[in-house]
Amino acid sequence: MRILIAEDDPVLSKSVSSQFEKLGFVTDVAFDGVQAEILMKEQPYDLLILDLNMPKRDGNEVLCALRRGGNNTPTLVLTARGALDDKLKLFNHGADDYLTKPFRFEELEVRCRALIRRNRGLANDQIEHNEGAR
Repeated sequence: MRILIAEDDPVLSKSVSSQFEKLGFVTDVAFDGVQAEILMKEQPYDLLILDLNMPKRDGNEVLCALRRGGNNTPTLVLTARGALDDKLKLFNHGADDYLTKPFRFEELEVRCRALIRRNRGLANDQIEHNEGAR
């Protein structure tokens, strides 16, 4: 599975990329919005992790352009902006999930897996109850 990480912070993008690669994902990194759009047009991705505050073109503009162009790649917005207005705007523009920084990688991972699963039609409505969890 291939993930595009659109994040201008080189330390964060390297960390997220490395952790997903350890889990068997193939990752590409875009350090600005223009590069993210180019990569999204060049090949299919199973998921886009998108920062909002990027140079050249912000994440909201990237998301809007992708959706207008018919690209329905599941997109998780990963940003420091936590205001409800920001979240509502991004969901209305086509974001599939939204996670604020700082975050735990474990949460990012399960959210990404859920988006990929749902997009592939593998999600179901059954909830398993673990007797050991309380």
